[in-house]
Amino acid sequence: MPLLRIEMSFKEGEFVYLQDDKGKKHWFQLAPGMLKVASLGTVDGSRLMGLHDGGAVTYAGREFHIFRPGTVDLISSLDRGAQIVTAKDAAVIIMHCDLKDGDIVLEVGAGSGALTLAMIRAVAPNGRVLTVEMRPEFADRARKNLRRAGLEEYWDCHIGDARGLGLDFEADALVMDMPEPWLALEGLHASLRPGGRFCAYIPNINQMEATVNALRERGYRDVLAMETLQRQMEVHPGGVRPSFEVLGHTGYTVFARKTV
Repeated sequence: MPLLRIEMSFKEGEFVYLQDDKGKKHWFQLAPGMLKVASLGTVDGSRLMGLHDGGAVTYAGREFHIFRPGTVDLISSLDRGAQIVTAKDAAVIIMHCDLKDGDIVLEVGAGSGALTLAMIRAVAPNGRVLTVEMRPEFADRARKNLRRAGLEEYWDCHIGDARGLGLDFEADALVMDMPEPWLALEGLHASLRPGGRFCAYIPNINQMEATVNALRERGYRDVLAMETLQRQMEVHPGGVRPSFEVLGHTGYTVFARKTV
């Protein structure tokens, strides 16, 4: 029996982008009537709402395509303050933490909300992410980015210091984006369910070593420390070669599973 695909036209309120022939993305929230789009000008939203994902439209003699953003697109469009967790690291974190619809994630450190956004996309609509963040300005920026992406309803935020903090809360995964995660592990260990998955995203190798040792001392199993590198390929009519630019070190990730 053949599979049926449902083509969905765009709806009012969606956060979308127009991509020009050079690959530049112009972001805006879709609504009927004339819309001002930064770096592009004014476009007719009513005309766009009848199109399907990937549809083409012409403005001033130039062709654009309209797309719904994926997780990587949303991360690249964030209003940034703190250094974000890149898509290459977020993908590894989601896979190794086995995040899926319905999971509850306890996160330490909101940053600009990049990893938060990626994890919500993995656990929604039946799961949630609770973030503990020390700095209100970081929490505000993350909330702004999640609201723009239409994901705020799946997120809760607690302002405070995760070190020594105890929460009446049981999570499927504990994900920490902080320089010294072992200091917060003491208080948050009880909030991770037995068999739950731990992840720390940390900037330097000495902190990675201390985190691994702290996990082993607490009896965590499947402890894995790693670094993810990414290199694009340049594909041209005359040949193919690796890009000279490599997205190299951005952070170390440590994974483990909690035992009883």
